[in-house]
This record gives sequence, structure tokens and C-alpha cells, in this order.
Amino acid sequence: MEEWVERALKRWPNVPALFGWLRLDRRGRWLIKGETISRPQIIDTINRNYAADDQGRWYFQNGPQRGYMQLEYAPLVLRATNDALTTHTELRVEQISKVFMDETGALLLLTEHGPGALIDDELEWALQRMYVAERIITDEQIASALAMPTGAMTPITLRIGQQAISVQRLDAALAPAQLHFVRDPQP
Repeated sequence: MEEWVERALKRWPNVPALFGWLRLDRRGRWLIKGETISRPQIIDTINRNYAADDQGRWYFQNGPQRGYMQLEYAPLVLRATNDALTTHTELRVEQISKVFMDETGALLLLTEHGPGALIDDELEWALQRMYVAERIITDEQIASALAMPTGAMTPITLRIGQQAISVQRLDAALAPAQLHFVRDPQP
């Protein structure tokens, strides 16, 4: 958190939290009451002051007030550039500990910053880095992995930089409990 946020929290420690106003969509856009936030200064402030509480509820700390974020899919949205990933909050991903594929083929990665969904525009990028038995993945192998039950380890490996991570099937509805985040935080 930024220093001004820390000062505001000390000065006004009991400001009620805000629920139901803020949302993060699947493309990494911040919304307030359904409207996309477009001002770069506001986006940068949210990015720098975005975190999770002990219950897995993600929020924007706006001075003394905490605004809990409704998540369309995951707390972070990941974008790819060459062999690097960054979060929608502009943090570089250095470590991926787990990779999950949901029933639609969406990829969810557990990073040092938290769980992040690979943005759908990056599907081709991901496919070029997915292997089965040291060979680039085929359409049939993807279909076979998608048909596997949630929790099953697929034969797929995702290679990013020096990392090679096995891909596990995980239904989208079960991701919050498995990865400790809340999609629709409540008071």
C-alpha cells in the first residue's frame, strides 16, 4: 500500500467497507457500478493499492475506505509478452507454482502475486508453450484434457521461460475454494 493510504488508515481506522460497487472483469478492466474506469490516474491508484484480506476477498484500499472487488473470474488477469507474464496491475510474474485448465480451456495460474487468469487473447501464446510428451499439444489432446474430471492431472505441461509446470483440470466454479479467493465478497 502507498504511504498516504497507511496515514489515512491510522487517522480514520473505522471507515465502513464498500461492497457491490467495484468489479474486475475478465479482461483486466476495473469497473465502478458497471461503468469502465478509464482515467489512467485512477487505474494506477487502484493497481498500486489492490490486495487481498485473510478471507481471500480482494479489495482496493482507497485511503481509509476498503472497496471490495467483485471478480468476474480471478483476482488477477495475466498478459503475455514473449516469455514473460505481467498482471493487469503491472506486476511482473516471476514464479508460477501451479497451472489449472477449466472446463472451457481457460488457464488459471497460481503466481507469487495470487491467482491469475490468462487473458483470452493470449490463447495462441499459451498453445505454443503447451506440450504433451515433449511435443506441442494437439487439438485432440486438448479435447481429452477438457474431458477429464476436475482435480485430475492432465498430461499437459506449460513451459514459460525456464519453468515447466504440469496442468491440472479445475472447474471454474471450484477455483475460488481451491485457490482461496472470493468472487463476490459480502460483508
